[in-house]
Amino acid sequence: MSIEKSNTAVEVDSSNHSFNTPNHEVVDEEEHLELKHHTREEIAASGKWYDQSYFGGRIPSYSNAMVQIFMMSFVLFMTPGMFNAISGIGSAGISDVSVADNANVALYSTFATIGVIGGVICNIIGSKWCLTIGGTGYFMYTASLLCFHYTENAGFCIFAGAFLGVCASLTWAAQGQIIMSYTTEDRKGHAIMIFWIIFNMGAVIGSLIPLGQNLRSNESKVNAGTFAAFLVLIGIGVFLATFMLPIDKVYKSDGTKVTKKNYPSISDEIKGWLHVLKNEPKIYLLFPMFAASNWFTTYQFNDFNAAKFTIRTRSLNSLLYWLFQMIGALFIGNILDWTYFRRSVRARIGWVLVFILGMAIWGGGLKFQQGYTRESVVDMTPIDFKDSGYGGPVVLYMCYGFYDAIFQNFIFWVLGALSNNPKKVALYASFYKGIQSAFAAIVWRLDAMEKSYMSLFASSWGFVQGSLVIAAPLILLWITDHTDIKEDGIVDIVDQGELEVVNSTTQAPEIKDEKIV
Repeated sequence: MSIEKSNTAVEVDSSNHSFNTPNHEVVDEEEHLELKHHTREEIAASGKWYDQSYFGGRIPSYSNAMVQIFMMSFVLFMTPGMFNAISGIGSAGISDVSVADNANVALYSTFATIGVIGGVICNIIGSKWCLTIGGTGYFMYTASLLCFHYTENAGFCIFAGAFLGVCASLTWAAQGQIIMSYTTEDRKGHAIMIFWIIFNMGAVIGSLIPLGQNLRSNESKVNAGTFAAFLVLIGIGVFLATFMLPIDKVYKSDGTKVTKKNYPSISDEIKGWLHVLKNEPKIYLLFPMFAASNWFTTYQFNDFNAAKFTIRTRSLNSLLYWLFQMIGALFIGNILDWTYFRRSVRARIGWVLVFILGMAIWGGGLKFQQGYTRESVVDMTPIDFKDSGYGGPVVLYMCYGFYDAIFQNFIFWVLGALSNNPKKVALYASFYKGIQSAFAAIVWRLDAMEKSYMSLFASSWGFVQGSLVIAAPLILLWITDHTDIKEDGIVDIVDQGELEVVNSTTQAPEIKDEKIV
């Protein structure tokens, strides 16, 4: 393979693993390949508006990876963030729980089917168009809920749920590619944290809409204005997605380019998908965590929040749930990027924290669940936030939100620790979301079949803890302190001029005033 640089060319002789310069000087094997680090001036020299920074770098260029992560986060703030606000109310804010359950079964069934190849689609059409097309599914789903409010057309809700499953697979493949490949290794925890905070801020603000509009309501459904407000916000999110930059125009905070522009074929992407499954069997150890990561939300939304509280209290609970998701992301993000420890050590610390907190929070939930059943709740008076017994349950619900954030953020961080290759991490994200959705479809169907609350609670708790045990060998033993770009396949997806031979002791230059997190 020949690697051309602006001044010299470097040849990599894979037969003897030495690097040969044009003068046939053998480069010592202590030296290795790294991505070329561009200065801010070199990036700005392109003359493109998106490569220009302002006020001496205080305002970074639009092509800066963290700026693009912020943009993507706000797109998801407006799209799945609003969906989460609706879902968090319980029964999607409509009067018929079974319709909401069946719409979710349709959603997660198609999400699971398309989701496993979402990364392939993302690598072909790009993250920008995945986010744009994906947002239309959230718009249609919300429109179907508004329609049901007036016409009780269950078929439209179920169709919209299925359509959203296809669109969501594109949205989350793009999100995974961006969040796991746009940042430097030492800032991945912070990038995931920033995304999760902004994303869940959408659910927090979205929860204010039903809370404000239904504050004096004692009905079991939200009013039409709630869905109309969500439609406007989701439409803004779809529009915002069209302003995302293509991946080949994006630079990381250290001045390295994310990837080159290419036009992959479907067959090549399918081969890459199969290659990952065949040659990286360690990823299978994370599959149970993928499956567990949305299993418990059915119990939390429908069998806890919707079952026990008035509509206005459910709206308040939802707001607090998503607020504590933001706090959970802040907590785990800072721990996972704690530079005092090596990355492999941080992985072990993260695993121990997630395991212990899971035991504590779900253990606390057991006592509350023992107080009611699916049959007894019919004759119980729903809890209102003005009632004296509200304090304990709402704290528990906030803890559920806190734990959801640290569990899913930890999964994203572990996947990001396995690779920096944007094509590969898009596939990781699609495996994650596809498996997550397949099991979500199962649990939503179990809820629609009215399985006991205790069964759904116990399976949620057992699934979380058991999946962590299965993933332990990978997380505790196999996460390294650094990902080599050659082993990661990055040399195959960047322009040859973006690679250079450096001594292993050389420190890469850092664009400090462009590093915005």
